[in-house]
Amino acid sequence: MSLNLSAEDVLSTTRAVRKRLDFTRPVPRHLIEECVDLATQAPTGRNRQRWHFLVVTDNAQRAEVAALFRAAARAGGGRPLTGQDLRRMNAHPGSLQRIGEGFQHLYDNIHRVPAFVIPAVEGRTDHASVLEQSMTWGSILPAVWSFMLAARDRGLGTVWTTAQGPLERELAAVLGVPYDEVMLAALIPLAFTLGTDFRPAPRIGRDQVLHWNRW
Repeated sequence: MSLNLSAEDVLSTTRAVRKRLDFTRPVPRHLIEECVDLATQAPTGRNRQRWHFLVVTDNAQRAEVAALFRAAARAGGGRPLTGQDLRRMNAHPGSLQRIGEGFQHLYDNIHRVPAFVIPAVEGRTDHASVLEQSMTWGSILPAVWSFMLAARDRGLGTVWTTAQGPLERELAAVLGVPYDEVMLAALIPLAFTLGTDFRPAPRIGRDQVLHWNRW
């Protein structure tokens, strides 16, 4: 199954989907496997291929993951927003409100998501140097983005969340992941979308992000 989107359409319309996830339709295993096959074609540092994808569809497991998602969201975390963050977040009227509403919808309905995809990578970066962090994250992030693009082309919606962060150890225990050896990179809800007519998002201008030769 494919929407037959052009590469440019896939790249420009793969959105963080929260309010338009279809909670009523299970996601066939073969579609997820196709997305993983494409994800593992992504570049990986030294060809080490340390990536893993945990897919949770079992009802009892999904309930545990959903409960941890909510608990982690309540725990919060991350650095405070800077003035520049707030300026960019509010560059387009209504953007921040829509994000808040979308998150609340996902929070309220997370237990209904038919599948969770939890990308993981061997090796931990706790207290690691920037070099080691970049090597590790650079070997999982391209694969996850490829997974999300492949999902979009198959009529599936995703959203990268870091909800596992505050309770990563607890989530690892639920999933049987060796926490000291493997890092859970994200917690990604996966479902068919309500409609497929996604559009490019409003962003700040190129002149604010593109630098030639110097900062």
